[in-house]
Amino acid sequence: MSSSDEQFSVTVLGLGPMGRALAGAFLDAGVRTTVWNRTPGRESDLAARGAVLAASAEEAVAASALTVICLVNYDATDSVLRQSAVTDALKGRTVVNLSADTPERARDTGRWAAEHGVGYLDGAIMTPTPTIGTPAGVFLHSGPEPLYGEHRGVLDALGGTHTHLGEDIGRAAAYDVALLDIFWTSMAGYVHALAVARAEGISARELAPFAQGIGAILPPLFQEWAEDVDGGSYSGEGNPLTSAVSTMAHVVHTAEAHGIDASVMRAAEALALRAVDRGHGADGFTSVTQVLDRG
Repeated sequence: MSSSDEQFSVTVLGLGPMGRALAGAFLDAGVRTTVWNRTPGRESDLAARGAVLAASAEEAVAASALTVICLVNYDATDSVLRQSAVTDALKGRTVVNLSADTPERARDTGRWAAEHGVGYLDGAIMTPTPTIGTPAGVFLHSGPEPLYGEHRGVLDALGGTHTHLGEDIGRAAAYDVALLDIFWTSMAGYVHALAVARAEGISARELAPFAQGIGAILPPLFQEWAEDVDGGSYSGEGNPLTSAVSTMAHVVHTAEAHGIDASVMRAAEALALRAVDRGHGADGFTSVTQVLDRG
């Protein structure tokens, strides 16, 4: 393979649902794609679409200037990338790690890559598998900007929007963790609301349109509260924390009257009460950011 061909090729390690979506998007865009998976048997449909099947991870990474790896976490990626034969084959090449883990694990992998002469970019995929290869996909990247620029052409084949967040290797993972925090706490609230509604004789389908209305309130609040936190104002003009605590208590009492676990709301209530105790009762809910510690 010529060096020119290598620049317009990619290797995908990991063929779970997201890995297969990534490989499929590269193939659809005409990028020469080599694939490998720890457990054989997931490659046949990709091979039928033109993917090159590698017999080993080291053979796979040697096939392309760029390797994209997408596994369940960094324990899994370490078990592949840090094999001596794979590490040797990666020298002088670049890895884009789209697996999910913590910012510190991302930084540790970046240090390992630098020590072994491997170019390294960390990343996060913020949208589900059906969006890959479409304009709806959202990808975050962090690491050396020149390296990102060098491989941007191949990464663009995945479709969607790509944002480089800075040189700090852990920055994409930090965004990912913060955004997942929003998602999973929101989903925990929603399923709890569905349980409370059901206990009161309201079906999930009946509640859903009104839940969507609550969701529509949130985007402008996200921006407003971000400005509150960055500016340190914590405005409680429209809804002081003491009022918020009262409404939280209503949720707790109703849930527990039906025998429904209210531990998630009790945790939120406890944080709000801690903020009130520290003198934030007249401030807004954003003042809770000042007491999110173990003290």
